[in-house]
Amino acid sequence: MSTFPGSPRTLKGGIASIDPLNPLPKVIVFQYNPETMTRTLTSRIASNEKHESTKISLPPEETISLKIELDATDRLEKADDTAVSLGIHPQLAALETLIYPMSVDAIAKDTLLLAGTIELLPKISPLTVFIWGVKRIVPVQIKSMSIDEQAYDVNLNPIRSEVSLEMQVLSYSDLKLSSVGGTMFMGHQIAKELMAAMNIVNGLSGLGVTL
Repeated sequence: MSTFPGSPRTLKGGIASIDPLNPLPKVIVFQYNPETMTRTLTSRIASNEKHESTKISLPPEETISLKIELDATDRLEKADDTAVSLGIHPQLAALETLIYPMSVDAIAKDTLLLAGTIELLPKISPLTVFIWGVKRIVPVQIKSMSIDEQAYDVNLNPIRSEVSLEMQVLSYSDLKLSSVGGTMFMGHQIAKELMAAMNIVNGLSGLGVTL
């Protein structure tokens, strides 16, 4: 029980994988929220194909970098069966499989090729979504994942690890606006514009200007 029952509940960040063929998304909730997160925004401007002199503004390219800590210590103290037998292997596997193709798809593709089927219908890949509170829910592509395993049990199961993630936010210039991911990003941008408008009003008020 919390020492301060009246204190607000801290939300946890996480990553979800949404597969159009599976009604239940795979959700990975961070065991501990990262203390810091680095966001890098790079502006993008494209030329109009019909008029080279006309520039078209695109959403900036945004990358998110953060570190996730995984630790089985608490569950080992409670003699949790999974932690005792596997350590944090399941949590690491859940993260790693976000960038692996499904084994059944790889086997099916190879089987069809062996059977003489050359043309394969493209499969829609699951959509990966980064969730950091209700105001930051964005589609992402995981660009890199670095896993630093820091401690093991007697069976060499990892029991403590730090995972560094670098993700690229996918906007409606990467996804169709009508898609789930494109709609999700547009909602994120509209929310950002509304908060920016609130800041403008507050800024003018601080200067003594009223609208």
